[in-house]
Parts: sequence; C-alpha cells; structure tokens
Amino acid sequence: MTVVVPVIRQTSGPEEVPVGEADLVGMTSQIITLVGVLSGALLSFVVTHWAERTKFRQTLATRRDERKLDACIQYTSCVKEEVRTARQAVEACERGDDNTEALAEMEAAEAKRSVLFEGLILLSDDTAADAARAVNERTWNLLERARRPGPGPEMGARQRELSNFVIEALNVLHLAARRDLAMHNRSAALGRRQTRAL
Repeated sequence: MTVVVPVIRQTSGPEEVPVGEADLVGMTSQIITLVGVLSGALLSFVVTHWAERTKFRQTLATRRDERKLDACIQYTSCVKEEVRTARQAVEACERGDDNTEALAEMEAAEAKRSVLFEGLILLSDDTAADAARAVNERTWNLLERARRPGPGPEMGARQRELSNFVIEALNVLHLAARRDLAMHNRSAALGRRQTRAL
C-alpha cells in the first residue's frame, strides 16, 4: 500500500497566476465596451448642451425682438401724438384761439418721446438708431415751429411741410426697424432648422 502525503509549500505572498489568452481577450472587450459607453455619454452631453444653448439663445432673441417691436411702436405713436398736438397748436394760433392746452399736451408728449427714444436706441441696430435720430431732429424742428408760430398763412404751410418731413422720417424708421427685426427672425429660423436637423 502506498501512502500519499500532501506537500505544503510556504509562500511569502500571493502567487502570480499566468494570464492566458482567454483572459486577455475578455478584459480587452470589457475595456472597449467601457470606452464606448463613456464616449456615448460624453457625446450625448455635448449634443444636449448645444441644443439647450441654441434654444436659450432663440428665446432671448425672441424676447429682445418683442421688446424692440414694442419700443418702436410706442416711440412712433408718441411722435405721431406730437405731430397731432403741434398741428392743433398751430391751427389754434391761426384761428386766434388760445393754444396753451395744445402746447402743454405737445410738451408732455415730447417728454415721453425722449424717454422712449432711449429705449429704442438701446435695442435697435445702427440703421434703425440713425433713422430714429433723424425722426428726432425733424420732430424738434416741427415743435420749434409750433412753439413760435409766425404770422400769416405761410405759417400753416410750413407746419404741414414739417409734419410731412416727420412722417417721411417715420417711414424710414419703419423700414429700418422691419429690416432689423427680419434679420433676427432669419437667424432664429436658421437656428431652429439646425436644431431640428439633430
């Protein structure tokens, strides 16, 4: 009978097990999978961030255009009010009536127009701002004529001529404001098309 005695070897640390080809292939496939998941997550983050940023810019542009449109409408309405009250002041003077009430309304409209002009300048592009400055100059000429009317029938004719100059300047402002708003609307539409493409 033979007796088998187990031999116990002592080691100072864990034994190194040789890595086989099967283990190396398994680890490589896990690394490739991990890199794929991480790159997919990063790409998803970048695309989502870009889309949200584009959407935020479009929202800001829309708000700005709404403010710009409101500022332009209020400004032009106020200028028209000034033209109307200046005309009333001159007509009252031509009839020999007291024009102080019309002049007071005109001055109140002028104070309001001055404030509205600042908002319009801050929101508009350079072309619309220049057109608004031209409206201001022509309006001031009109108001000056209404404040110091001269004698005779030529006073009314000159007043109408100045009123027409103001209206012409307002028309130029309308065109410049439309171009300014259309430019922003085109860029916003382009941004929406790019976002949909994603």
